[in-house]
Amino acid sequence: MPDPYWNHNVHYHPVVLASVPEGCGAALDVGCGDGLLARKLADRAESVTGVDRSPEMIRLARESAQELGDVTFFEGDYLDDPRLPEGTYGFVSAVAVVHHSAFEHAVGRLVRLLAPGGRLVIVGLARDRAPLDWVIGSLGVPLNLVHRYRRGEGGPAGMPMEESAMSWSEVRQAAHRLLPGSRFRRRLLWRYTLVWDKP
Repeated sequence: MPDPYWNHNVHYHPVVLASVPEGCGAALDVGCGDGLLARKLADRAESVTGVDRSPEMIRLARESAQELGDVTFFEGDYLDDPRLPEGTYGFVSAVAVVHHSAFEHAVGRLVRLLAPGGRLVIVGLARDRAPLDWVIGSLGVPLNLVHRYRRGEGGPAGMPMEESAMSWSEVRQAAHRLLPGSRFRRRLLWRYTLVWDKP
C-alpha cells in the first residue's frame, strides 16, 4: 500500500525498516507522530509501541491502527516516561526527534531502552555550518524537486517541528563518542542515518 503522503522523513522509512533485525520481538518508535512508521514496523516485529508528546498525533495514530494487532500508542515523553521499561526493546527507531532535546541526553535514554543485542536507528537533522555542508545540501535540491513534483510534500497537520542546533560534524563526533561502532551516514534531503547495535 502506498504511503498516504511523502516528506523527507517518510523518504527514509525504507532505510529504517531494512534495519529491523530478523525475529524482532518488541519494537519502539519514539516521536511516532501519526503512527505511519509504527504501522509499517508491525509487519516486522511481534509488538510495536509508539510514543509521542502530542495528544493530537496520538489520536491520529490510534485511529489509523485500529485494525492492527499488537500495536500500542500512548502520549508521553520517551525521555522519562516510566511506561517505557528500559532494557526491553529489540529495535528502537527515532525519526526527526533526537534534535528536539540535548543529543547526549536523548541518545543515552534510547540506549537504555534497548535490550542487549538490540538495534537503534536514528534518522536525524543537523545544521549547515561549514562551506562543504552547503555544497552537500544543495545536491539534494534536484531530488527534492522531483519528489515534490511527483507526490507533493505533506504530513499530518500540527506535527511539531524544530531546527537542529548541532552541525553535521558535531553530530558525527557525538555519535562516535556515545555509540562506539555506530554507522553514521549523511544522506540527501538533509538527513543523516545512524545505526547502532547494543552489545
